[in-house]
Amino acid sequence: MYVLVADDSRVMRQIVIRTLRQAGYDWQIIEATDGQEAYDMALAENPDLILSDWNMPNATGIEALQALRQAGCMIPFGFVTSEGSQEMRDQAAAAGALFLIAKPFTAESFREVIDPVLA
Repeated sequence: MYVLVADDSRVMRQIVIRTLRQAGYDWQIIEATDGQEAYDMALAENPDLILSDWNMPNATGIEALQALRQAGCMIPFGFVTSEGSQEMRDQAAAAGALFLIAKPFTAESFREVIDPVLA
């Protein structure tokens, strides 16, 4: 698996990557620092999965997802973000996200939402 992790915080990208490893996912990871970079990298690199923060500079995660879908890019997309309100979950689902993991998260919470996507 080839996975894109997008977050404007380097520390948070490392935490997400470490949690993926703890969950047993030994994937090749590429990193984006904002929504625009996530969009560009997704189209250029064609990863198998995108894990994105919501609030980022240049373009938010939801803007990146919406732009990808408008471009016909159907890469599985999930959010890993500090907010998990029902409104955000509804907006994410409407845009085509498969899941939203709210921080703080665990390896088990990653497995619970990612395993069904991989099945």
